[in-house]
Amino acid sequence: MLLRAWCAEDVDPFCDLCADPHVMRYFPETLTREKSESLVSRCIEKQKKYGFCMAPVEVKATGEFLGFVGLNRPDYGVPLPFDPCVEIGWRLKQSGWGKGYASEAASAWLRFGFETVGLKEIVAFTIPDNLPSKKVMTRIGMTRDETGDFLHPLLPEDHPVAPHVLYRLTRTGWEQLPDRAAAL
Repeated sequence: MLLRAWCAEDVDPFCDLCADPHVMRYFPETLTREKSESLVSRCIEKQKKYGFCMAPVEVKATGEFLGFVGLNRPDYGVPLPFDPCVEIGWRLKQSGWGKGYASEAASAWLRFGFETVGLKEIVAFTIPDNLPSKKVMTRIGMTRDETGDFLHPLLPEDHPVAPHVLYRLTRTGWEQLPDRAAAL
C-alpha cells in the first residue's frame, strides 16, 4: 500500500467511491461529483495549511486507487464539543475492505501525527452502527469515550446519522501500545 499526495487522476475514482451507496451507508448521503471534487480541493488546501489531510491510498503493486486515509482538522463552521482536535479517518472502496488497508494506513498516520506533527491526541468518530470503522479504531489502539458522544453539528438532531460516538488516543497511550513498533 502507498500513501501519497492527491493528483488529477484521483478525481474520477474518488467521485465513484463517494457515489457508491454501500460505501456511503454510514453518511447522510452519497456525494455528487461536484461535492466530491470540492472535498478533494479542501483536502489539498488542508495539506498546504497543516501539512496533512485525508490523502489517497493505493495498492503499491498495481497503482489501484483505494480511497483515502489521513488526518484532518474538522471545520464544520460550528465547533465540535471536543474542539480543537485532529481526527483520523478513512474511506475505502469495497475491493479494499477486509484486507487491513485501513488499519495499516491509519497506523502510519498515527505515527506521523504523534512523532512528526507532535500531536498530543488524535480522535475518531462515526455513527454507532458503523461497526467496521469502530473495529478499525479499536485495532489501532483508540478507546471509546462514552462521555464524548455527540450529535453531528451539521445534521438535524433527529437525523438517523446525527448521533456519533467518539474514540480517542493520546500520544502517551500510543507510545504504550505493545504492537505499535511491530505494526509499523
